[in-house]
Amino acid sequence: MTDIGAILDKAFKSLRAKTDFCPKVLLTLGSGLGNAIDGMDIIDIVDYRDIEGMPVSTVRGHKGRYLFGYISGVPTCVMQGRIHYYEGYEPWQCVMPTRLAGMLGAKVLFATNVSGGITYPDKGAIMRIVDHISLVPSPLRGGNCDSLGVRFPDMTKAYDERLGSVLDAVAQRHGIDLKKGVYIQMQGPQFETASEVRMAKILGADVVGMSTAIEVIAARHMGLKVVGMSCVVNAACGVTGESLDNVVEEDAFRISGDKIKTLIFEGIKDIGEII
Repeated sequence: MTDIGAILDKAFKSLRAKTDFCPKVLLTLGSGLGNAIDGMDIIDIVDYRDIEGMPVSTVRGHKGRYLFGYISGVPTCVMQGRIHYYEGYEPWQCVMPTRLAGMLGAKVLFATNVSGGITYPDKGAIMRIVDHISLVPSPLRGGNCDSLGVRFPDMTKAYDERLGSVLDAVAQRHGIDLKKGVYIQMQGPQFETASEVRMAKILGADVVGMSTAIEVIAARHMGLKVVGMSCVVNAACGVTGESLDNVVEEDAFRISGDKIKTLIFEGIKDIGEII
């Protein structure tokens, strides 16, 4: 059995040797959302490939590195690129960036992603994630890392409603139409079939993607509070009948970039005042 604890310990020591920054918030950036943190006061940059034992992101648009610094004055670690299950990694490897940020001191995971819209099919729609469904094996599978959390962590309130209300308030102040709903993580990398999307809708999903849920599981296992939002980049398969051959993830930022930046920068500022 893989000694995940030992791998994490080596990776943490390797990362800590490269930065002494202590974040309060971990922000994960979805595909095409890299520019959402323009204006961040960056102190340190650490590439995943320079951390011992760390998987490397192979997806276009995911730079595969940590940015350490301040967003709206709040000490923040940004995952500029995540590790996806469909890249061939095990779930526990996909959540290593999340876990290491928690080990550095992060207390909140602010997760973002882009998605296919089921209930909200309009390109550029932004949805606050209130719960998720994961169809990917759990990142907690295997021996439990007792130093991180309990064997059977509670997921009753995986997404913190108090932090969610912070985002709601930011959206209200700026007239942003922030939807609310459930995100479902599929395995990918192929887009879902129309039948799979119908299944997701029956299960209660409002948007569909290929990330985030397992990161939230790992974060909650460590006791981090979670808030998340998803930006719709296309209608999910079968919802409108349109082909998904020409999906451009960067469209999400082109259409809703200002709103996303406002939610991130003001959201983190307000979250920083209550954690």
